[in-house]
Amino acid sequence: MALQRLLTTEPLHHDETCLCQSPAFIWINTVLTRAARQAPPVSAQTVREALSGNDEHLHDVEPTSPGIVAFTNVRLFDGVSDSLRTGLNVIVEGNKIKAVVPATTPLPPGIETINGNNGVLMPGLIDAHWHAIMARPTMMTAMTADFNYIQALAIAEAKATLLRGFTTVRDMGGPVFGLKRAIDERIAVGPRIYPSGAFISQSGGHGDFRMLSDIPRATNEALSYGERVGITAIADGPDQVLLRAREQLMRGASQVKFMAGGGVASQYDGIDVTEGSVPEIAAAVTAAENWGTYVTVHAYTARAVTMAIRGGVKCIEHGQMVDEDTVKLMADKHIWWCLQPFLDDEDAVKMATPSSRAKQLVMCAGTDTAYQLAKQYKIKTAWGTDTLFDARLATRQGIQLAKLTRWYKPVEILKMATSTNAELCAMSGPRNPYPDKLGVIEADALADLILVDGDPLTDIQLIASPEKSFRLIMKDGVIYKNTL
Repeated sequence: MALQRLLTTEPLHHDETCLCQSPAFIWINTVLTRAARQAPPVSAQTVREALSGNDEHLHDVEPTSPGIVAFTNVRLFDGVSDSLRTGLNVIVEGNKIKAVVPATTPLPPGIETINGNNGVLMPGLIDAHWHAIMARPTMMTAMTADFNYIQALAIAEAKATLLRGFTTVRDMGGPVFGLKRAIDERIAVGPRIYPSGAFISQSGGHGDFRMLSDIPRATNEALSYGERVGITAIADGPDQVLLRAREQLMRGASQVKFMAGGGVASQYDGIDVTEGSVPEIAAAVTAAENWGTYVTVHAYTARAVTMAIRGGVKCIEHGQMVDEDTVKLMADKHIWWCLQPFLDDEDAVKMATPSSRAKQLVMCAGTDTAYQLAKQYKIKTAWGTDTLFDARLATRQGIQLAKLTRWYKPVEILKMATSTNAELCAMSGPRNPYPDKLGVIEADALADLILVDGDPLTDIQLIASPEKSFRLIMKDGVIYKNTL
């Protein structure tokens, strides 16, 4: 009876409003307006029957009231423990995990059971540096194609991302507010998205994609294409930064992204360049903190990272070229570090120019040192891929995660890609679009689950081949893949 009471609850209703007014999103907002009411949750049984082992039939699923599902005969990686837990059943109702109980506990009559065949049940994976809009198209396509086509690519990539086991992404730049809403309302299929909106860049910075013929820009001239569609926001001076940051928050950003240093692929700036200023970064921080959230920055060098910390940021993206003194400062200030395993290997993005290739080699040479310093000073370290403009590389999310064995044990890697990344996502505070617990398997956590055919704690390469290894993928209590 105690378990029966535990499993009895009202279903969670999610009702998010997207305030994005970018002209590029008029088409999707029109569709979403017609579907403004919240779709009721879909039962695992209904989705599994519709899938029949084939995700192509997802659009045929009719929403129904959820049932109660019990995962039995599984070994459990809960996202925080150092080893697998056994002898447990995991109970899911609606979009949440309701209980983790001993396998000997009698289940309520009529409950649906899923026999895991001794596989490992783990939380859905989280990519803390993803670009949903820009992962699949080439750079030329992204800058020249009809933007409806770019959105169509993003919708397809969102579904593929989920079917690789990534149930949540922290989007580090791009106009994803409409896509996020469509996914949340189950119009489209994809991961949970923590959106940054347009990243903020100085003129000539890492986020300035204009041609030289476009400058100088007079105060009354139109925005560039990248600005109009919401990829970037060019801002010079604290007042402009404050305005652009507030615009992203108005649109629904869960955190603000600022370009504080040069980039590898960007055309004008060297990788050694420091971008923005302390007052400009502080302006972005003021805007974010007024909304209860934080600023994260793109930065590689010690000077750029130090300046960003002085400006009040809470997280550094990349940082492959920092020195030990800077890492000590990060430790003292409790700064997060979202690192990527950038190496000069088969996953290195093909650069368009020799200058970008030279910058890439310099950056990759610092990756080993960065991870070693992060471990030495016990920096709170997140993981992300930062895949851009490469459809092939986008498919290798799990492979890039498994690559962390160069520096970490498998269990440390899996913790990073589940509970640790979830902790970073939760830093958005009241701007958190998914405020319930993520990245763990425990009572009241969101039901984002993967059933792995094997033990990824001993064979991390199982994560690298999700099409074979992931027997079942559940997000928000809905099963999107089931090959049991």
